[in-house]
Amino acid sequence: MQEVVVLGVGMHRFGKTGDAVVGNKSVTELCRSAVNAALKDAGVSWRQIQAVAAASSRFSGGKGWGLNGNDVVEDFGNTGIPVYNLSAGCAAGGNAFNVGYSLVAGGLHDMVLVVGGEVMPKGMIQTSGVADNNDPEYLRQRCVGMPGPAFWAALARRRMHEHGTTEEQLAKVTVKARKCSVGNPHARFQSEVTLGEVLASPYVSNPLRLFEICPVSNGAAAAVICSPALARRYTSQPITVATSAVATIAFDDALPRSLAGPVFGGPGLHTEAKAAVMRAFERSGIGPRDVSFTELQDNTCYYELAFPEEWGLCEPGEAERLLEAGETTPGGRMPINPSGGFVSFGEATTAMGVFQIAELTWQLRGQAGARQVPGARVGLAQTNGLGGNATAAILKR
Repeated sequence: MQEVVVLGVGMHRFGKTGDAVVGNKSVTELCRSAVNAALKDAGVSWRQIQAVAAASSRFSGGKGWGLNGNDVVEDFGNTGIPVYNLSAGCAAGGNAFNVGYSLVAGGLHDMVLVVGGEVMPKGMIQTSGVADNNDPEYLRQRCVGMPGPAFWAALARRRMHEHGTTEEQLAKVTVKARKCSVGNPHARFQSEVTLGEVLASPYVSNPLRLFEICPVSNGAAAAVICSPALARRYTSQPITVATSAVATIAFDDALPRSLAGPVFGGPGLHTEAKAAVMRAFERSGIGPRDVSFTELQDNTCYYELAFPEEWGLCEPGEAERLLEAGETTPGGRMPINPSGGFVSFGEATTAMGVFQIAELTWQLRGQAGARQVPGARVGLAQTNGLGGNATAAILKR
């Protein structure tokens, strides 16, 4: 296998339907903006793209299945290239990146476009828009028996019991995230919030409040990846993909998320996320202590506390102390979500894994502005998706 380089990245700023940022743009329009930005950043033309790996979902547009890579190709011009449409719920963007990475690493193509974009329906994310007993996604929702916020609240409550986490500490994650996003031109929310404002926001599912759960958003992200030989024509400072990994839940996962029931008292929560990250570490030869910063999936602020501990970035029960000491900020020892994360962007499901690749690239180039992690050399990205999917990618300079 050959190395893979991220040559160019681009995004359309995230927003809400009808606002001044995204207005009533379609998924294709949002993706057009992101892809044009990625092509310009890479210094290449559309005709040089040899394949497209596109994240796909059920939420909007396309040919009945959300973003469809064929729509992007039609928009830019049919050149006969292969298109790979990937779905994995909220992990779809990471899944598409993994496929694009594999196509280049395996030598099938020298230059691949990875793209994800979404126009989300109003309200909390639903697993399926149709109450159909033949639809596995609808059945998964019935098996879980609670919507996302209640699911996350149960996890947060367990952490409060085991580690003494307080509501103030949960709120401080959001305060930190929004402070990071002030300097991010692609974030939906670009203003700070105070601890008091977070704590004054209404409960969605106790103990989680409105400002502690990512809203749904519209947005898009794209990345041009290529072989090292091709990259040398365009840049002298390549950002290398150390590895990309995909995983699903283990049989003994203790969380109720699939058609098979959970193993109560099982040894792991979100075994898919840990498995993906551990595979990435093993394949790359990079360990937790080598990571300069992490972009992880924070549907809720709980994950920013739990995931770093589960992956060995810090010790169990240590995340709250690091948060309060400022160690999870861009200038700290363990920067988490210097972009502002999902809490500051909102979730445009299929775009999220690709947005993380864009953020890692900007950070490793030293182009992240006020949110820059000093001396960043290695970045970790991670997503989770419906049905027990997860992805992880490690980029380095």
